[in-house]
Amino acid sequence: MSGGAPAGGGGRAKSGKPRVGTGGKGRKRLEGKGPTPPAHLRPGHPAQRRAEAAARAATARGGASRAGRPGPGDEAWNPAGGGTGPGSGSRSAGKVAADRRGAGDAAEVVAGRNAVLEALRAGVPAAALYAGSRRDADDRVREAVDLAAAAGIPMIEAGRAELDRLTGGSVHQGLALKVRPYAYAAAEDLTGRARATGVPALIVALDGVTDPRNLGAVARSVAAFGGHGVLVPARRSARVTAGAWKASAGALARVPVAQVPNLTRALAAYQQEGLFVAGLDAGGDTAVTDLAVADAPLVLVVGSEGRGLSRLVAERCDVLARIPMAADTESLNAGVAAGIALHAVAVARGLS
Repeated sequence: MSGGAPAGGGGRAKSGKPRVGTGGKGRKRLEGKGPTPPAHLRPGHPAQRRAEAAARAATARGGASRAGRPGPGDEAWNPAGGGTGPGSGSRSAGKVAADRRGAGDAAEVVAGRNAVLEALRAGVPAAALYAGSRRDADDRVREAVDLAAAAGIPMIEAGRAELDRLTGGSVHQGLALKVRPYAYAAAEDLTGRARATGVPALIVALDGVTDPRNLGAVARSVAAFGGHGVLVPARRSARVTAGAWKASAGALARVPVAQVPNLTRALAAYQQEGLFVAGLDAGGDTAVTDLAVADAPLVLVVGSEGRGLSRLVAERCDVLARIPMAADTESLNAGVAAGIALHAVAVARGLS
């Protein structure tokens, strides 16, 4: 019986080598994936889709959705007009993991207790909060559940296997938040917003900025200094994600983001409307504090850190302005540069 299993079903043979398939662990130490979840918790199962729809309908009937925002479904939300766009309400939860891995405007999933709690505190518009049935109810979980309930976000109990699929294998700690896709405004919505306020337009356009946290920081500065929105190109640019929402500290709820197929053409259209276009460039002839067109309808164009503005965008600008810095200082990231330029414009307009 050489090489047989020792009594008790241990993980090692008499020779001392691990038994095949055990990793050297005994049967009691091996952990499986648990029982097959019931039908209403299996992604893609009709019962699961019905349960998720019922949870959304129950919350909507309770009138718990936030003022000015749509209900807790998957509809995309746009602060520019308060309307809804094409959403993912008919999708099953089984497709969320694929959405998370893919780019574009599909729904994201925020995983982990700290990350979920920060997203809820920032007011990130979400479709559902998924919580494990065997989670430890610590302070973070309780606060997350309370914030979700106050915001009208339905909570769906999910097993470990479903949470693993939902988060794409991330460390979720029994908590995940499905974020609604964002519905972008049109470029003309930003100038229309300015006309409605009766003040000269102030828009920030991002050229080649790919970090969502920079987009969130720019939106926060736009809100702080009386701007009317942010313009981004559809390709090779940061998008409104959960990371952008958190970096904006909720400012994206007040500042619309417009997405255009071609940034250069969009800037040309703004110029035809009477707006001046000022690009931030380290080699600019004019200091941003001396910008003569600061009190006129204005688009500030911010390039990526290191590369700056692209050639076509720089050629389209009416003026290139620099931020005065020490000679040996490295270039600023987009969020910081936009904040400094917006403050200078606000001072010139007498708003700060």
